[in-house]
Order: sequence, then C-alpha cells, then structure tokens
Amino acid sequence: MSDQKCLPDTISDILSSREPRFFDDKGSTNYRPAGVLLPLLEEGGVCKVLFTKRTDSVEHHKGQISFPGGAVDKRDASIEETVLRETYEEIGLSEKDIEILGRIDDALTVASNYVIHPFVGMVTSMDDLAINRAEVKRVITVPLSLFHDVGSEKRRYPVEYDGVTYQTSAYEYREHIIWGATARIMENFMEIIGDKLCLPQAQK
Repeated sequence: MSDQKCLPDTISDILSSREPRFFDDKGSTNYRPAGVLLPLLEEGGVCKVLFTKRTDSVEHHKGQISFPGGAVDKRDASIEETVLRETYEEIGLSEKDIEILGRIDDALTVASNYVIHPFVGMVTSMDDLAINRAEVKRVITVPLSLFHDVGSEKRRYPVEYDGVTYQTSAYEYREHIIWGATARIMENFMEIIGDKLCLPQAQK
C-alpha cells in the first residue's frame, strides 16, 4: 500500500471482483444474523482500522475488541442498513461519514450464535464521532499494516467454552488483544487484499 494510504478505490475493485462466501443457514434456527462494519480511515497519512472496546455491561462479548455492528432488526431493509444503523448508534458515524467498499466472507460466533455479515467501509469524516458509553468504552485505531506483518503480532489465544479450552487466532496491539470473530474477520480481509497491495511494516 504505497505511502500507507487506504486506497479505497483499489480495495473496492478487489472486493467487487470476488463473490463473498455466505453461511448457508437455511433450515437452521441456531444462528442469528448480524452485521458489522470493518472501518478503514486515514490518520496522518496512515491507513488504520477502527475498533471498539465494548463495555462490561453489554449482553455479549463484554470488554472485547470488536467492530461496530450488531443484530439485524426486523425493521432493517438490508444487512447494510443494519451495519449503518448500528454504527451510528454505537459511535455516531452515519451514512454520510462512511463509504461502503464491499463485503467479505461471513463469520460465525461460537458462544453467542451469530452469523456475522461483514461490510468494509471507508470513514470519510470523524467529525461526528460520538461514543455511546452504554455500549462502547473507547475507540481504538490500529495500523492496517499490523495485520499484514503478522510474524510477531499474530498468536494463539486460549478461550474456554462449554468446559473446553480452544486456541483461537489473535492479534496483539499495545495492551489490546484482538481475538475471536473479530480476528477471523481481519484475517479474511487480509487474505483477500494483502497480496494485492504493497503494505509497509507496521509502526507500533
């Protein structure tokens, strides 16, 4: 990625050239649909990914690093509408602040039984950022290059579920651990775009 910029047109072209893998949930009542935004933005000429750190009072994934998003509401006309609505509710950024670039593959959560439909978006303005303190403790921005330069940053993270300990993919950035479905979504995104863009080495 030359000059560490996000190059939204290039990313949009890459995403539009492939068909996302969707989870076939026909006949399944176990999984609930949700949508998330993988938000890209430029800070000081560096392409970064915006994450939220959830509060300890939310119903699911307390205290974890996540993307803006949430469960599909029956009033939502589409998953994209879900993503934009939830992003606005959580961090105050609306449709006018975000350019949707495309979709990547669905992801599943184990403990909360969601099928997540991720959309990639370019944040064009942070002027209206307003954190919903009931759901979000803080916003964190991480250089996109960290997820490409994974030699020392990606590791396995132990998670206990139903009495069994599993090892899941995780990324470490400063004091934060990005793991679970969020890490898998980032992993998928980098698999799609990483070899097609020239990413610099991460700056911590």
